[in-house]
Amino acid sequence: MGANLLALRSHNTALVLDLLRTAGAEGISRLELAERTGLTPQAVSKITARLRADGLAAEAGHRASTGGKPRTVLRLVPEAGHAVGVHLDRDEVRAVLVDLDGTVVDRRGAPLDLGAGEEAVLARVAGTAGALRAPGAAGTDRPPLGVGVALPGPLDHDRGVLHRVTGFPEWDGFPLRDALARRLGVPVVVDKDTNAAALGLAVGGEGGSFAYLHLGTGLGAGLVIGGSVYRGPRTGAGEFGHQVVQLDGPRCGCGDRGCVEALCLGAVARGETEEAARVLGTGAANLVGLLDIDRVLLGGRTVEAAPEAFARGVRAVLDARARRTGNASVPVRVASGGGRRIAEGAAQLVLAPLFGRGDG
Repeated sequence: MGANLLALRSHNTALVLDLLRTAGAEGISRLELAERTGLTPQAVSKITARLRADGLAAEAGHRASTGGKPRTVLRLVPEAGHAVGVHLDRDEVRAVLVDLDGTVVDRRGAPLDLGAGEEAVLARVAGTAGALRAPGAAGTDRPPLGVGVALPGPLDHDRGVLHRVTGFPEWDGFPLRDALARRLGVPVVVDKDTNAAALGLAVGGEGGSFAYLHLGTGLGAGLVIGGSVYRGPRTGAGEFGHQVVQLDGPRCGCGDRGCVEALCLGAVARGETEEAARVLGTGAANLVGLLDIDRVLLGGRTVEAAPEAFARGVRAVLDARARRTGNASVPVRVASGGGRRIAEGAAQLVLAPLFGRGDG
């Protein structure tokens, strides 16, 4: 692998790595690293020497100094490591290979039936992920640092165990993380698809507190509070689609009646996009009232089919709520990246902790 993962995960090393990454190709000097981390110059020198020995950092030239010899600046070597992100949906699997910068260097996709049984699903995931290749010989002879897998919930993020995935109760209790780790031979992290997407957005610079609402084959939310993904103590946060908004409404796949998901997908099936957007907006208004978030982001293949209609419909409901409460309206927009966002966010489940983000 060329790098000691235990060393990478140390707090001080993560601080330095994150600054190297954000500095980009221009690099950053050891003195600046010491000033920004609060570490001693000696500690920074030891860390950067180890990172250079592992191939994770390299010289990026020299910078003029206020006195004495010019300062050597260092940069991250993005191609020194890779992570795999997998989006395991109800009817397809998407996989990406990203470098340490989060740049996608390869992507694959294949149809999938999540109800086909564990052996068939694991084989399809392993085959799709295994087909990923980094460009150049240097990237092909090392295994990835790990694989992040994102799929519909509910599930236990800490243990990597699935619960009763909506519409697929047969997965209840299945240890997906351990089963895939044995098959792939690398560390695996499992999380809900909406959490992975929200993490990818946060790492990509989406600041503050926001909700990412994903409408595809189901409906869920990823919540970022104060810059960190909020999962709850049992990874139960974000089951947005199963809030009941119509008593004795249509039956939902979760077994309840009148859920936002059932009403929204029902309207989509009837071709009533404006009604689907109004229902989605009603659920979003409930969320805004509960959490007082900064903005609402929309995504998922159903939203992507009519992005303006969904953004307009959700925005209208939130604007109406703002007029009633006297508060400023919460901004609504379609998240960039579309359906690719979940797989790329899943890769960040592996990378984020290496750079000091505890919500990976």
